[in-house]
Amino acid sequence: MEYSRISDANVITQKYMDSILIEEKIIDSVVADTTTEFLGGTFSMPVMMPAFSHLKSFNGRDLTGLEEYSIAAKNANILNFVGMMENDMFDKIIAAGAKTVRIVKPYDDNAKVRDQMKYAESAGAFAIGMDIDHIFGETGTDICVGEKMAVQTADMLRSYVESTRLPFIVKGVLSARDAVTCAQIGVKAIIVSHHHGRMPYAVPPMMVLPEIREALEGRDVKIIVDCGIESGADVYKALALGADACAVGRSMLPSLEKDGSAGVEAFLTKVKNELRFIMSNTGFAKVSDIDDSALWFT
Repeated sequence: MEYSRISDANVITQKYMDSILIEEKIIDSVVADTTTEFLGGTFSMPVMMPAFSHLKSFNGRDLTGLEEYSIAAKNANILNFVGMMENDMFDKIIAAGAKTVRIVKPYDDNAKVRDQMKYAESAGAFAIGMDIDHIFGETGTDICVGEKMAVQTADMLRSYVESTRLPFIVKGVLSARDAVTCAQIGVKAIIVSHHHGRMPYAVPPMMVLPEIREALEGRDVKIIVDCGIESGADVYKALALGADACAVGRSMLPSLEKDGSAGVEAFLTKVKNELRFIMSNTGFAKVSDIDDSALWFT
């Protein structure tokens, strides 16, 4: 049989996630509670929105996709994230009422970085952060929607952390080395991610997660995982491997496009119900109890 190479990190990630199986431990178990604490907030489950950017209005509806999923986040009581946008759109997101994290792109225009972070804080953001896995492109630094990106040093990131009273989150960490650097400069949470496979052969977030968790032991840094999270089983596996929470992404887009906020809420309910079901079937009553003792690696 001829071997066909696969460089697509999304395919590699999916195959790794699906290779992890779950053992039942039912006797003396109870119906699980998916409630979770994160950075001082209490949420209905350890599932968060993705930091999407520039979503249009779907099917002729008045609100953009960004506004619709932000409303769903409010109704489902989960932490909301948004990405690249101007300040007037962020006002609309905040008006939706969800606790929201604004992830700012690493713009070459550093004044714009600082303006957007300052604006987010003044507008009532829950936290702010930066999307470091969008710095580089194939020919150098990236250009995203006409905006040039710039290299970010640890000192630059530290200056953002020190410029705000809000928790600071770094998105796009995919190594223990970068995770430790984030901890050293005062970052409060990281998102372990390869940004939907921007780099060929990127390690699956769940594969590197245990090493990151070990490297951050004893440090006050929360860990979020994204890329390929589609179900309660995916969330369970990530939590068992050391994450504090997960972010859904493209898996919710069909529901968002078809049915707007209601579709996203239905999708989230399905994820939560499956997470509760698997927790109950493996003997974990609370999210904070989950460990890797029920995982099998094939």
